[in-house]
Amino acid sequence: MSKRKRLLLSLGLVTLVLFLSACGNTESITSDSTGFWDGFVIYNFSRFIIALSELFGNNYGVGIIIFTIIIRVILIPLNYFQTKSTQKMQKIQPQVKALQEKYPSKDTQTRELLQAETSRLYSENGVNPYAGCLPALVQMPVMIALYQAISRTEILSSSNFLWMNLGERDPYFVLPILAAILTYFTSKLTMMSQVDGGGQTKVMLYMMPALILFMGSTLPSALSLYWVISNAFSVGQTLILNNPYTIIAEREAEERANRERERALERAKNPKKKRRKK
Repeated sequence: MSKRKRLLLSLGLVTLVLFLSACGNTESITSDSTGFWDGFVIYNFSRFIIALSELFGNNYGVGIIIFTIIIRVILIPLNYFQTKSTQKMQKIQPQVKALQEKYPSKDTQTRELLQAETSRLYSENGVNPYAGCLPALVQMPVMIALYQAISRTEILSSSNFLWMNLGERDPYFVLPILAAILTYFTSKLTMMSQVDGGGQTKVMLYMMPALILFMGSTLPSALSLYWVISNAFSVGQTLILNNPYTIIAEREAEERANRERERALERAKNPKKKRRKK
């Protein structure tokens, strides 16, 4: 999937969250709620958060934090798969660019040839271009369900945590700002490990934190709390599973080794040149 399509998908998913959050059902969630979404998903989210909160003296903010960590732990295999897929994608980027240079024309036949060759390249290297979007696709329903579980469960929407009412926006915008900062660092760490960040990736670097800041400033503070913990988890997970500093060091070491091999081959081909220098 191209960077432009990933950008559009991310913006579309955020817009979907805003739309569904604003236009969702506002009836209270109880054991009598019916339907798959209300009676099964949202009700069980609500009940699970309340159960976790009761373990910590009915502290519903702590319940949301523990709930978020559990969700992120569940998503670790999916994120690991995404990380490996992204690494494979980065390795074949030079070949993808070569194909784009080979088929530069924009006519339908040439574009079909480029698409076929690119798909073959992905298949041969075990790359799934859509794998990078899977965690986002999974987390969006979780965020929508969390928002509705908080806003439609009276005990959660009226509870306080630190300086906030969980059902209302953060009055001091502390959590939205923290969520935006952590979103930036998550994106920055991901971008650092890429061979070519590209202009559109840099747009994402600033666009997503801005959107998170805007949404966190308008939606219940419980959702901002979820984003803060989730993105803090992402930063730690990235440093462990896909540490960009390690990747950059390994890439530089490989490049140095390649240059040394090329120089050794050049010296082997031109021994007289080497002696002349002496």
